[in-house]
Amino acid sequence: MGTCLDCGASGGAISGRIGFCADCIRGNFIENWPRIRRVHEASRQRFGLPLSPPRTSDGIHCGLCMHDCRLDEGEIGFCGLRRAEGDRIVGGRPHEGNLASMLDPLPTNCVASFTCPGGTGCGYPNYAHRRGPERGYRNLAVFYNSCGFNCLFCQNHHFKSFTRSAGGVTAKDLARAADSSTSCICYFGGDPTPQLLHAIKASRLARRRTEGGIMRICWESNGSMSPEYLEPIFQLSLDSGGCIKFDLKAWSESIHYALCGVSNRRTLENFRILAGWAGQRRDPPLLLASTLLVPGYVDSREVGALARFIASLDPEIPYSLLAFHPAFELTDLPISSRDQAESCRDAALEAGLANVHLGNVHLLR
Repeated sequence: MGTCLDCGASGGAISGRIGFCADCIRGNFIENWPRIRRVHEASRQRFGLPLSPPRTSDGIHCGLCMHDCRLDEGEIGFCGLRRAEGDRIVGGRPHEGNLASMLDPLPTNCVASFTCPGGTGCGYPNYAHRRGPERGYRNLAVFYNSCGFNCLFCQNHHFKSFTRSAGGVTAKDLARAADSSTSCICYFGGDPTPQLLHAIKASRLARRRTEGGIMRICWESNGSMSPEYLEPIFQLSLDSGGCIKFDLKAWSESIHYALCGVSNRRTLENFRILAGWAGQRRDPPLLLASTLLVPGYVDSREVGALARFIASLDPEIPYSLLAFHPAFELTDLPISSRDQAESCRDAALEAGLANVHLGNVHLLR
Protein backbone atom coordinates (compact mmCIF):
# COMPACT_ATOMS: atom_id res chain seq x y z
CA MET A 1 0.00 0.00 0.00
CA GLY A 2 1.43 3.38 -1.03
CA THR A 3 0.89 6.87 0.35
CA CYS A 4 0.74 9.98 -1.83
CA LEU A 5 3.55 12.34 -0.89
CA ASP A 6 1.39 15.30 -1.92
CA CYS A 7 -2.11 14.83 -0.51
CA GLY A 8 -1.43 12.00 1.95
CA ALA A 9 -4.00 9.63 0.45
CA SER A 10 -3.17 5.95 0.82
CA GLY A 11 -4.29 2.73 -0.82
CA GLY A 12 -3.26 -0.26 -2.88
CA ALA A 13 -3.64 1.70 -6.13
CA ILE A 14 -0.95 4.26 -5.24
CA SER A 15 2.56 3.18 -6.21
CA GLY A 16 5.26 3.88 -3.67
CA ARG A 17 7.75 4.01 -6.56
CA ILE A 18 5.87 6.83 -8.30
CA GLY A 19 5.06 8.45 -4.96
CA PHE A 20 1.89 10.28 -5.98
CA CYS A 21 -1.75 9.50 -6.71
CA ALA A 22 -3.22 10.19 -10.14
CA ASP A 23 -5.09 13.31 -8.99
CA CYS A 24 -1.92 14.92 -7.62
CA ILE A 25 0.01 14.04 -10.78
CA ARG A 26 -2.67 15.70 -12.91
CA GLY A 27 -3.17 18.64 -10.58
CA ASN A 28 0.38 19.38 -9.40
CA PHE A 29 2.56 17.91 -12.12
CA ILE A 30 5.21 20.65 -12.27
CA GLU A 31 5.86 20.37 -8.52
CA ASN A 32 5.79 16.57 -8.42
CA TRP A 33 7.58 15.70 -11.66
CA PRO A 34 11.19 16.08 -10.34
CA ARG A 35 10.69 13.25 -7.84
CA ILE A 36 9.04 11.01 -10.47
CA ARG A 37 11.76 11.85 -13.00
CA ARG A 38 14.42 10.53 -10.61
CA VAL A 39 12.64 7.16 -10.60
CA HIS A 40 12.81 7.06 -14.39
CA GLU A 41 16.46 8.07 -14.40
CA ALA A 42 17.41 5.40 -11.86
CA SER A 43 15.59 2.74 -13.90
CA ARG A 44 17.57 3.72 -17.00
CA GLN A 45 20.94 3.95 -15.26
CA ARG A 46 20.73 0.25 -14.44
CA PHE A 47 20.88 -0.53 -18.16
CA GLY A 48 23.37 2.15 -19.22
CA LEU A 49 20.71 4.13 -21.10
CA PRO A 50 20.81 7.92 -21.54
CA LEU A 51 18.82 9.81 -18.92
CA SER A 52 17.48 12.27 -21.50
CA PRO A 53 17.55 12.64 -25.30
CA PRO A 54 21.00 13.92 -26.39
CA ARG A 55 20.82 17.30 -28.13
CA THR A 56 24.39 18.18 -29.09
CA SER A 57 24.03 21.41 -31.10
CA ASP A 58 26.31 20.36 -33.95
CA GLY A 59 25.63 16.62 -33.59
CA ILE A 60 24.31 14.23 -36.22
CA HIS A 61 20.52 14.23 -36.44
CA CYS A 62 18.82 10.84 -36.05
CA GLY A 63 15.27 11.83 -36.97
CA LEU A 64 13.54 8.46 -36.54
CA CYS A 65 11.34 9.42 -33.62
CA MET A 66 9.87 12.17 -31.47
CA HIS A 67 13.11 12.73 -29.55
CA ASP A 68 15.04 14.17 -32.53
CA CYS A 69 18.33 13.19 -30.92
CA ARG A 70 21.46 14.98 -32.14
CA LEU A 71 24.48 12.85 -31.38
CA ASP A 72 28.13 13.68 -30.96
CA GLU A 73 30.75 11.06 -31.85
CA GLY A 74 30.17 7.97 -29.70
CA GLU A 75 26.92 9.26 -28.18
CA ILE A 76 23.87 7.01 -28.14
CA GLY A 77 20.26 8.07 -28.58
CA PHE A 78 17.56 7.93 -25.95
CA CYS A 79 16.48 4.56 -27.38
CA GLY A 80 19.88 3.16 -26.40
CA LEU A 81 20.44 1.74 -29.89
CA ARG A 82 21.10 4.51 -32.40
CA ARG A 83 24.58 6.03 -32.07
CA ALA A 84 26.93 8.39 -33.87
CA GLU A 85 29.90 6.79 -35.59
CA GLY A 86 32.02 9.00 -37.80
CA ASP A 87 29.66 11.12 -39.86
CA ARG A 88 26.63 8.82 -39.70
CA ILE A 89 24.08 7.23 -37.38
CA VAL A 90 24.39 3.47 -36.95
CA GLY A 91 22.20 0.94 -35.16
CA GLY A 92 18.92 -0.34 -36.53
CA ARG A 93 19.90 -0.04 -40.18
CA PRO A 94 18.72 -2.73 -42.66
CA HIS A 95 21.76 -4.95 -42.08
CA GLU A 96 21.98 -4.62 -38.29
CA GLY A 97 18.72 -5.66 -36.66
CA ASN A 98 18.90 -6.03 -32.88
CA LEU A 99 16.04 -8.45 -32.34
CA ALA A 100 14.68 -11.83 -31.41
CA SER A 101 12.21 -13.63 -33.66
CA MET A 102 10.18 -16.79 -33.60
CA LEU A 103 7.46 -18.52 -35.59
CA ASP A 104 4.25 -18.80 -33.55
CA PRO A 105 1.32 -21.06 -34.55
CA LEU A 106 -1.81 -19.09 -35.40
CA PRO A 107 -4.00 -17.97 -33.78
CA THR A 108 -1.60 -16.31 -31.32
CA ASN A 109 -2.16 -14.18 -28.21
CA CYS A 110 -1.49 -11.06 -30.28
CA VAL A 111 -3.29 -7.96 -28.96
CA ALA A 112 -5.02 -7.61 -32.35
CA SER A 113 -6.12 -11.26 -32.62
CA PHE A 114 -9.76 -10.38 -31.88
CA THR A 115 -9.97 -8.40 -35.10
CA CYS A 116 -7.24 -9.70 -37.43
CA PRO A 117 -7.31 -12.34 -40.21
CA GLY A 118 -5.00 -14.69 -38.30
CA GLY A 119 -7.35 -14.83 -35.33
CA THR A 120 -10.74 -14.53 -37.02
CA GLY A 121 -10.41 -15.15 -40.77
CA CYS A 122 -11.75 -11.67 -41.55
CA GLY A 123 -10.68 -10.47 -44.98
CA TYR A 124 -10.98 -13.95 -46.49
CA PRO A 125 -10.04 -14.81 -49.22
CA ASN A 126 -7.88 -11.78 -50.09
CA TYR A 127 -6.02 -11.56 -46.78
CA ALA A 128 -6.71 -14.83 -44.95
CA HIS A 129 -6.26 -18.50 -45.80
CA ARG A 130 -9.42 -19.59 -43.96
CA ARG A 131 -12.84 -18.28 -43.04
CA GLY A 132 -11.96 -18.75 -39.38
CA PRO A 133 -8.72 -18.74 -37.36
CA GLU A 134 -5.72 -19.65 -39.52
CA ARG A 135 -4.85 -22.92 -37.84
CA GLY A 136 -1.95 -24.60 -39.61
CA TYR A 137 -0.25 -21.29 -40.43
CA ARG A 138 2.25 -19.25 -38.46
CA ASN A 139 3.13 -15.71 -37.47
CA LEU A 140 6.72 -14.44 -37.62
CA ALA A 141 6.92 -12.49 -34.36
CA VAL A 142 9.77 -9.94 -34.40
CA PHE A 143 10.73 -8.48 -31.02
CA TYR A 144 12.99 -5.44 -31.38
CA ASN A 145 15.36 -4.79 -28.45
CA SER A 146 14.98 -1.00 -28.28
CA CYS A 147 12.40 1.62 -27.33
CA GLY A 148 12.07 5.40 -27.07
CA PHE A 149 9.73 5.23 -24.07
CA ASN A 150 10.61 4.35 -20.47
CA CYS A 151 7.43 2.72 -19.18
CA LEU A 152 7.69 1.92 -15.49
CA PHE A 153 5.18 -0.91 -15.99
CA CYS A 154 6.95 -2.47 -19.01
CA GLN A 155 5.88 -6.09 -19.30
CA ASN A 156 8.95 -6.92 -21.45
CA HIS A 157 11.60 -4.83 -19.71
CA HIS A 158 14.26 -7.54 -20.00
CA PHE A 159 14.97 -6.35 -23.56
CA LYS A 160 16.79 -3.34 -22.06
CA SER A 161 19.70 -5.65 -21.20
CA PHE A 162 20.25 -6.31 -24.91
CA THR A 163 19.64 -2.83 -26.36
CA ARG A 164 23.32 -1.85 -26.29
CA SER A 165 24.38 -5.08 -28.06
CA ALA A 166 25.35 -4.98 -31.71
CA GLY A 167 22.58 -6.19 -34.01
CA GLY A 168 23.40 -9.04 -36.34
CA VAL A 169 20.18 -9.98 -38.15
CA THR A 170 19.98 -8.52 -41.64
CA ALA A 171 16.66 -7.54 -43.20
CA LYS A 172 17.31 -10.17 -45.87
CA ASP A 173 17.82 -12.93 -43.28
CA LEU A 174 14.69 -11.89 -41.40
CA ALA A 175 12.62 -11.93 -44.60
CA ARG A 176 13.87 -15.45 -45.35
CA ALA A 177 12.60 -16.63 -41.96
CA ALA A 178 9.04 -16.11 -43.24
CA ASP A 179 8.53 -19.49 -44.91
CA SER A 180 5.62 -20.91 -46.91
CA SER A 181 3.60 -21.58 -43.74
CA THR A 182 3.94 -17.97 -42.57
CA SER A 183 0.97 -15.70 -43.25
CA CYS A 184 1.93 -12.63 -41.20
CA ILE A 185 4.86 -10.73 -39.72
CA CYS A 186 4.31 -8.69 -36.56
CA TYR A 187 6.85 -6.14 -35.31
CA PHE A 188 6.75 -5.26 -31.62
CA GLY A 189 9.14 -5.07 -28.67
CA GLY A 190 10.44 -2.87 -27.05
CA ASP A 191 9.21 -0.92 -30.00
CA PRO A 192 9.85 -1.09 -33.76
CA THR A 193 10.36 2.67 -34.09
CA PRO A 194 14.16 2.82 -33.54
CA GLN A 195 14.56 0.03 -36.12
CA LEU A 196 11.95 1.06 -38.69
CA LEU A 197 14.56 1.16 -41.46
CA HIS A 198 15.25 -2.52 -40.80
CA ALA A 199 11.58 -3.49 -40.50
CA ILE A 200 10.47 -1.68 -43.65
CA LYS A 201 13.25 -3.29 -45.69
CA ALA A 202 12.52 -6.77 -44.31
CA SER A 203 8.80 -6.34 -44.98
CA ARG A 204 9.32 -5.34 -48.58
CA LEU A 205 11.65 -8.29 -49.16
CA ALA A 206 9.24 -10.75 -47.55
CA ARG A 207 6.33 -9.41 -49.59
CA ARG A 208 8.39 -9.69 -52.77
CA ARG A 209 9.27 -13.31 -52.00
CA THR A 210 5.60 -14.19 -51.51
CA GLU A 211 4.14 -12.08 -54.32
CA GLY A 212 0.67 -13.31 -55.15
CA GLY A 213 0.36 -15.02 -51.76
CA ILE A 214 -0.69 -13.92 -48.29
CA MET A 215 1.93 -12.14 -46.16
CA ARG A 216 0.38 -9.59 -43.82
CA ILE A 217 2.57 -6.89 -42.25
CA CYS A 218 1.51 -5.77 -38.76
CA TRP A 219 2.90 -3.28 -36.25
CA GLU A 220 2.52 -2.90 -32.48
CA SER A 221 4.00 0.44 -31.50
CA ASN A 222 3.95 3.31 -29.03
CA GLY A 223 3.46 5.57 -32.06
CA SER A 224 6.49 7.80 -31.45
CA MET A 225 7.94 7.64 -34.98
CA SER A 226 8.59 10.74 -37.08
CA PRO A 227 5.51 11.39 -39.27
CA GLU A 228 7.44 10.76 -42.48
CA TYR A 229 7.51 7.05 -41.63
CA LEU A 230 3.75 6.73 -41.26
CA GLU A 231 3.12 6.44 -44.99
CA PRO A 232 5.49 3.51 -45.67
CA ILE A 233 4.32 1.43 -42.71
CA PHE A 234 0.69 2.24 -43.51
CA GLN A 235 1.10 1.27 -47.15
CA LEU A 236 2.71 -2.05 -46.21
CA SER A 237 -0.22 -2.90 -43.93
CA LEU A 238 -2.84 -1.61 -46.37
CA ASP A 239 -1.54 -3.67 -49.29
CA SER A 240 -0.95 -6.83 -47.28
CA GLY A 241 -4.07 -7.02 -45.10
CA GLY A 242 -2.11 -6.27 -41.94
CA CYS A 243 -2.82 -3.75 -39.20
CA ILE A 244 -1.21 -0.99 -37.16
CA LYS A 245 -1.85 -1.13 -33.42
CA PHE A 246 -0.92 1.89 -31.30
CA ASP A 247 -0.59 1.51 -27.54
CA LEU A 248 -2.33 4.61 -26.18
CA LYS A 249 -0.97 4.49 -22.66
CA ALA A 250 -2.81 7.50 -21.17
CA TRP A 251 -4.77 10.57 -22.23
CA SER A 252 -3.41 13.04 -19.67
CA GLU A 253 0.07 14.14 -20.67
CA SER A 254 0.97 14.33 -16.97
CA ILE A 255 -0.06 10.73 -16.32
CA HIS A 256 1.78 9.68 -19.49
CA TYR A 257 4.96 11.41 -18.31
CA ALA A 258 4.66 9.77 -14.89
CA LEU A 259 4.18 6.27 -16.30
CA CYS A 260 6.31 6.43 -19.47
CA GLY A 261 8.82 9.22 -18.88
CA VAL A 262 7.88 11.05 -22.10
CA SER A 263 5.06 13.05 -23.70
CA ASN A 264 2.19 11.43 -25.59
CA ARG A 265 1.67 14.32 -28.03
CA ARG A 266 3.45 12.67 -30.98
CA THR A 267 1.58 9.39 -30.42
CA LEU A 268 -1.83 11.08 -30.45
CA GLU A 269 -0.99 13.18 -33.48
CA ASN A 270 0.30 10.18 -35.43
CA PHE A 271 -2.82 8.23 -34.47
CA ARG A 272 -4.94 11.12 -35.76
CA ILE A 273 -3.12 11.03 -39.11
CA LEU A 274 -3.49 7.26 -39.47
CA ALA A 275 -7.19 7.43 -38.56
CA GLY A 276 -7.70 9.75 -41.52
CA TRP A 277 -6.34 7.04 -43.82
CA ALA A 278 -7.85 3.98 -42.16
CA GLY A 279 -11.11 4.16 -44.12
CA GLN A 280 -9.23 2.95 -47.19
CA ARG A 281 -9.77 -0.63 -45.94
CA ARG A 282 -12.43 -1.70 -43.45
CA ASP A 283 -12.11 -5.49 -43.66
CA PRO A 284 -9.87 -6.33 -41.92
CA PRO A 285 -9.47 -3.13 -39.85
CA LEU A 286 -6.30 -1.20 -40.59
CA LEU A 287 -5.90 0.70 -37.34
CA LEU A 288 -6.63 -0.22 -33.76
CA ALA A 289 -5.67 0.95 -30.28
CA SER A 290 -4.97 -0.68 -26.93
CA THR A 291 -4.53 0.57 -23.38
CA LEU A 292 -3.04 -1.19 -20.36
CA LEU A 293 -5.26 -0.65 -17.31
CA VAL A 294 -2.68 0.38 -14.70
CA PRO A 295 -4.54 0.38 -11.35
CA GLY A 296 -4.90 3.82 -9.80
CA TYR A 297 -3.51 5.63 -12.85
CA VAL A 298 -5.21 4.44 -16.03
CA ASP A 299 -8.81 4.46 -14.87
CA SER A 300 -12.20 5.08 -16.49
CA ARG A 301 -11.40 8.82 -16.60
CA GLU A 302 -8.29 8.18 -18.73
CA VAL A 303 -9.93 5.47 -20.86
CA GLY A 304 -13.07 7.54 -21.40
CA ALA A 305 -11.01 10.49 -22.64
CA LEU A 306 -8.97 8.24 -24.96
CA ALA A 307 -12.14 6.62 -26.27
CA ARG A 308 -13.75 9.99 -26.98
CA PHE A 309 -10.63 10.97 -28.91
CA ILE A 310 -10.75 7.75 -30.96
CA ALA A 311 -14.49 8.02 -31.55
CA SER A 312 -14.12 11.60 -32.76
CA LEU A 313 -11.79 10.29 -35.47
CA ASP A 314 -13.61 7.07 -36.38
CA PRO A 315 -15.96 5.16 -34.02
CA GLU A 316 -15.28 1.92 -35.94
CA ILE A 317 -11.63 1.76 -34.80
CA PRO A 318 -11.28 -1.32 -32.55
CA TYR A 319 -10.08 -0.68 -29.00
CA SER A 320 -8.63 -3.32 -26.67
CA LEU A 321 -8.33 -2.80 -22.91
CA LEU A 322 -5.62 -4.98 -21.37
CA ALA A 323 -5.40 -6.24 -17.80
CA PHE A 324 -2.28 -5.17 -15.88
CA HIS A 325 -0.02 -7.39 -13.84
CA PRO A 326 2.88 -6.12 -11.69
CA ALA A 327 6.16 -5.73 -13.59
CA PHE A 328 9.44 -3.80 -13.74
CA GLU A 329 9.23 -0.74 -11.43
CA LEU A 330 5.53 -1.07 -10.58
CA THR A 331 5.56 -4.36 -8.72
CA ASP A 332 3.75 -2.72 -5.80
CA LEU A 333 0.50 -2.29 -7.74
CA PRO A 334 -2.20 -4.97 -7.83
CA ILE A 335 -3.45 -6.89 -10.85
CA SER A 336 -6.33 -5.10 -12.60
CA SER A 337 -9.65 -5.85 -10.98
CA ARG A 338 -12.70 -6.99 -12.89
CA ASP A 339 -14.53 -3.90 -11.63
CA GLN A 340 -11.82 -1.64 -13.07
CA ALA A 341 -11.87 -3.42 -16.42
CA GLU A 342 -15.64 -3.35 -16.71
CA SER A 343 -15.91 0.32 -15.72
CA CYS A 344 -13.26 1.20 -18.32
CA ARG A 345 -15.04 -0.86 -20.98
CA ASP A 346 -18.32 0.89 -20.14
CA ALA A 347 -16.61 4.28 -20.39
CA ALA A 348 -15.23 3.40 -23.84
CA LEU A 349 -18.63 2.21 -25.07
CA GLU A 350 -20.34 5.31 -23.68
CA ALA A 351 -17.82 7.42 -25.61
CA GLY A 352 -19.26 5.98 -28.83
CA LEU A 353 -16.83 3.24 -29.86
CA ALA A 354 -18.42 0.30 -31.63
CA ASN A 355 -15.79 -2.38 -30.97
CA VAL A 356 -14.35 -2.50 -27.43
CA HIS A 357 -12.53 -5.63 -26.34
CA LEU A 358 -11.24 -6.82 -22.96
CA GLY A 359 -7.89 -8.61 -23.21
CA ASN A 360 -5.96 -10.73 -20.71
CA VAL A 361 -9.24 -11.48 -18.91
CA HIS A 362 -7.64 -14.51 -17.24
CA LEU A 363 -5.69 -12.02 -15.08
CA LEU A 364 -8.69 -10.13 -13.76
CA ARG A 365 -9.44 -10.41 -10.07
